[in-house]
Amino acid sequence: MSALRTWGRDLAMGARFAFGGGREGWTRTLLTGLGVGIGVALLLITTSLPNAFAARDARGDARGLYNAQDLPQPGPDTLMVATANQTYHGRDIGGVLVKPEGPDAPVPPGLKTLPAPGELAVSPALDRLLKSAEGALLRERLDGKVTQIIGDAGLIGPHELYFYTGHDLKKADGGEFGQYRIKRIDHYAIDLEQPATSPVLLLLVLMTLLALLLPVAVFIAAAVRFGSERRDRRLAALRLVGADARMIRRIAAGEALAGALAGLAMGVGLFFLGREVVGNMDLRQRSFFPHDLTPSPALAALVALLVPAAAVLVTLFALRGVTIEPLGVVRTARPSARRVWWRLLLPFAGVGLLLPMLGQGSDNGEFNQWLVSAGVVLLLVGMTALLPWLLERLVRGLSGGPVAWQLAVRRLQVNSGTAARLVSGVAVAVAGAIALQMLFIGSRGDFIEDTGHDPARATAVVFTDKGELADELARKLEQSPGVTRAVPLRSTSASRQPAGGGDLLDVTIGGCAALKELAAIDSCTEGDVFQVAAGSDMPTARAGDKLFLGRVTTAGPQAPRPVEWTVPANLRTVHGGTHPTGGSSSGLLVTPSAVPRELPGFVHASIGVMTDTSDGDAMEHVRTAVFKADPFAHALSLRETRTDSSYASVQTGIYFGAAGVLALIGTSLLVSQLEQLRERRKLLASLVAFGTRRSTLALSVLWQAVLPIGVGLVLAAAAGIGLGLLLLGMTGYPIGVRWTPVLTMTGIGAGVVTAVTLVSLPPLLRMMRPDGLRTE
Repeated sequence: MSALRTWGRDLAMGARFAFGGGREGWTRTLLTGLGVGIGVALLLITTSLPNAFAARDARGDARGLYNAQDLPQPGPDTLMVATANQTYHGRDIGGVLVKPEGPDAPVPPGLKTLPAPGELAVSPALDRLLKSAEGALLRERLDGKVTQIIGDAGLIGPHELYFYTGHDLKKADGGEFGQYRIKRIDHYAIDLEQPATSPVLLLLVLMTLLALLLPVAVFIAAAVRFGSERRDRRLAALRLVGADARMIRRIAAGEALAGALAGLAMGVGLFFLGREVVGNMDLRQRSFFPHDLTPSPALAALVALLVPAAAVLVTLFALRGVTIEPLGVVRTARPSARRVWWRLLLPFAGVGLLLPMLGQGSDNGEFNQWLVSAGVVLLLVGMTALLPWLLERLVRGLSGGPVAWQLAVRRLQVNSGTAARLVSGVAVAVAGAIALQMLFIGSRGDFIEDTGHDPARATAVVFTDKGELADELARKLEQSPGVTRAVPLRSTSASRQPAGGGDLLDVTIGGCAALKELAAIDSCTEGDVFQVAAGSDMPTARAGDKLFLGRVTTAGPQAPRPVEWTVPANLRTVHGGTHPTGGSSSGLLVTPSAVPRELPGFVHASIGVMTDTSDGDAMEHVRTAVFKADPFAHALSLRETRTDSSYASVQTGIYFGAAGVLALIGTSLLVSQLEQLRERRKLLASLVAFGTRRSTLALSVLWQAVLPIGVGLVLAAAAGIGLGLLLLGMTGYPIGVRWTPVLTMTGIGAGVVTAVTLVSLPPLLRMMRPDGLRTE
């Protein structure tokens, strides 16, 4: 018989034992399939993320406006558009104002027709928000009639808040507000040129993927060994009827292969169920449509091939140290000591691959992603290889103590490999998370910058180019609930020539209270004029100078002509300060009565707003008043720091992935724990029958979990700190241990294991009943 036929026959026999070997056989296969299936589902979801992000980006580009060409003349197929993005209780709301200029004006994706003035087309999530009690204040702002719901093709995610509304947009020459935001287009689908990604950010993405996928692989490897002790005893019976050692290994591989294939089928089912769940999730306003989560055929085929192959290889590897004889399994005797030399080779090889990357980063080129990936994998996998040896060395010398402690220690002395396998996935997840968080915290300075804002002086600043609205809008804002102060400032430009020449001076117009916020002014009355002290290379003005106020850089045919103005004789020089937004004051500071009453259209305004921070709706009232007065106006909330959007996206991905991995850890550990208890059911029932207290057995099970997880978490913390230090050295950031992520991630890992152990106590108590001694 050929080798291929021999393998096929023995693998088929193993599959028959897996599915037709009675309750024990199919129970083991079911548990193996469930453990593998959970891992496969997470792998499929992870491999679907590139397609999901690509689909989001494609839909975003399909409705893109930011890089659109501004057409000079209207036509039958042109459309006037302007962005009108909003914020509501910390949630971003995308908005577009539209005005068709002809019957063939382009309709954005997801809409059937363009909304008319007073009409709204909203996303399903925004429609739900507007109809809810939570959206009461938003309904005051977006008070148009909802006539359409935007379809999936026009949204980047199912939970996106987005709207289109009709508006009487106008294109005008001169400084009319919002002209830079009003565009005339004849089609959508504007591609944005993506900026180059920072090497450090790429390293963060790579580390995130490795930290999420490695625990999955470890759990799948552990799942295919569920019930291995009972399987080996069954294989010993086959040796008794004439099977040789090689045939036994092939049968065991076939049984593992059957469980892995069942796990693949379960994993596909869990994947389709999981992506529906993911489609209902909204984390930091990032969401996916379920159909976006579709793995590429190549990656799906790779998972389908690797999982069964890994099941066979892990089974054959596990049987290398087990002698299955006709009268029993030699593994029940005292096992030989594990060797450590080859276990150390893996982490040392990983460190060796990472050392050449030291000193790289944004200033020194790109990282070699293959070397980084291989180094991280070897380091973390080497840690899982060290864990059984460390646990064995620890429990070998333990003795004495309470009965529960002795039962736990003896169990680990007889077979510590099973416990180490259960903990290894947690250890890998914790070590990867510690290293990732250390890199994340170390790189914050590159992606979180200080804005220079001073929230103590103003909660928000409203910007508008309609300077004539400044005083009226400030009064409306002061009347809004939760607003304690609104200080308007107008600004324009001044030059000694009416158009296209001469040095430009900034002219800021406001009341004395407002001007004192911008400079060190000791006394001020209406009619005063101040000049901020400037360097020798900065333009200045003197009393009696003739200046032109308004649009003095260029002169369009419809632009308002600048107004001539003579600098008053009471001009005083003062030392400048800063605006609440962080900008330095310069040029001339003028009280309203010192300038002509009718200024040209090129006048900007900013209104500093202070709100009652205890009123959570105060800023929403501000934004509503601003949008009602002018939909182009922008209310900027002042914050001390600003986070890079790509960095924030990676952070969101970490949260998504961490949630999935934690779910996998908890579920897989629970399944593993139940499988271990099921194998020891008769032993537990026997101990109870001989008078052992149930509380003693329950406490022994707890100790059996605490000891391995303690060793695993210490090893994980050490490996995570070491890997984190290497990553910091690679990126050029200051090297130092960040204890917060170390303690946090270690605590989470311990909490997950403790919770799983506590959940498994009720089944444990049921297994201690006398009927556990029943056999077939």
